[in-house]
Amino acid sequence: MFPLRDHNPTRRTPWVTYGLIALNVWVWARWQGFGFPEPLLHSLCERALIPGALLGFSEPGSLIPLGPEASCRLGERNPWSVFTSMFMHGGWLHLLGNMWFLFIFGDNVEDRLGPLRYGFFYLLAGVAAATAQILSAPASVVPMVGASGAIGGVMGAYAVLYPKARVDLLVFLGFFVTRVAVPAALMLIYWFAIQVLAGLPSLGQSGGGVAFWAHVGGFVAGVFWALGELRRRPPIRTRKRR
Repeated sequence: MFPLRDHNPTRRTPWVTYGLIALNVWVWARWQGFGFPEPLLHSLCERALIPGALLGFSEPGSLIPLGPEASCRLGERNPWSVFTSMFMHGGWLHLLGNMWFLFIFGDNVEDRLGPLRYGFFYLLAGVAAATAQILSAPASVVPMVGASGAIGGVMGAYAVLYPKARVDLLVFLGFFVTRVAVPAALMLIYWFAIQVLAGLPSLGQSGGGVAFWAHVGGFVAGVFWALGELRRRPPIRTRKRR
């Protein structure tokens, strides 16, 4: 199931969303060397979020396994990694997939919140995502990177603010591929349920893979922020002319 587009026009250009996409691409190019092995590994060791290092469970100089034949030495504790990690990625598909979801859902959330509040909300959702992942495995030395936790927050907010907006999806059923349009709430709640179910076996585990609890934490933060937004400024109700 992959979103192609949503049927939800905006009133203004989503410059912050475009800026976030550009910043993620810049980090991928400047810090991570377009994914070439040496700069990618260096970026993971220096700027990725490593729960065990951040919380002091692992000493500086400890060996961090990054793959079958790759490892590096742990540096000093880096509190800024909570923020730097949310603009980093592990590969081209990781980057492109995240940026596409941000492009689909970010413009309407920015339109509702306004540029400044949306930018703050995005960072807050990323911190909530990192916190959830840290709590799921606090002693892990596996580097965590990706914008998907913050984007999960955007998706959670979208589900609350625009539950009836139609989203066109590509659905893969074995060799059969079809296109369907569903309400945003249905698609996003289904996505959230998948993250929770997939994350349950990883609780307390320090192995690599997808940071499902970061997705969950970001989504929940987005839902609560959007509920507060609705209380602060309810949607305008209009009556159709007959």
